[in-house]
Amino acid sequence: MGELDGKTAIVTGGASGIGAATIALFEAHGATVASLDRVDGLDVRDGEAVTRAVNEFANKHGRLDILVNNAGSGDLRPLHMVDDKTWHRLIDVNLTGTFNGMRAAVPLMLAGGGGAIVNNASVSGMSPTRNEAAYSAAKAAVVSLTKSGALEYGPTVRVNCVSPGHVLTALTEPTWTHFADVFGPIVESIPLGRVGTADEIAEVILFLASDRSSYITGQTLVVDGGIMLPQAGTDPALRELFNRFSTDPS
Repeated sequence: MGELDGKTAIVTGGASGIGAATIALFEAHGATVASLDRVDGLDVRDGEAVTRAVNEFANKHGRLDILVNNAGSGDLRPLHMVDDKTWHRLIDVNLTGTFNGMRAAVPLMLAGGGGAIVNNASVSGMSPTRNEAAYSAAKAAVVSLTKSGALEYGPTVRVNCVSPGHVLTALTEPTWTHFADVFGPIVESIPLGRVGTADEIAEVILFLASDRSSYITGQTLVVDGGIMLPQAGTDPALRELFNRFSTDPS
């Protein structure tokens, strides 16, 4: 018996990566799932198009139980080099896209007597990443938007957020492999000693979407292998100091 037997769900950005892994896991647990992705011609920045697609799905299946706002877009450049087009793309895809999904889903969930929304933010929304000012700002706003949704629509609708750290996907793995010398120190700084997988993030999304998290709302669950724990600069220095002065038990 699946965690989501009889449930219906929509996942934005479901064509690849975390979105595709989430859809596969949801279906394995009994849910009927639709992907809303730009590959299929849907731009989450278009509020009317999102509302139309969500309503069509709900009308077809009689209800909407779960929405996962996963669609996102990134960029890497210093703040002063972010042009208007890039700024609006990052804010509109990551933040406005999430807002559009929530705005479309909430009335259906309220009318249906319940639902769960899971928004995909990032550890960059918890602590900004260098040269990702616009992306980090958008993801921080997603965390706040999640709390607002939970506050306004509980107890009928639960709204939570997942904030992944470094995750290997088909899109990112070539970069990690090609620049292994650059990313090696990142891996070394992760307490769990490795980069995460899309499947691992999907498992957390399943938890937040299912009844196993029935008393959780307005929360952001960080899934980062512990990378946010070490203090930048201080931790590597103290580790080196310890290595120098520690005695070898052998």
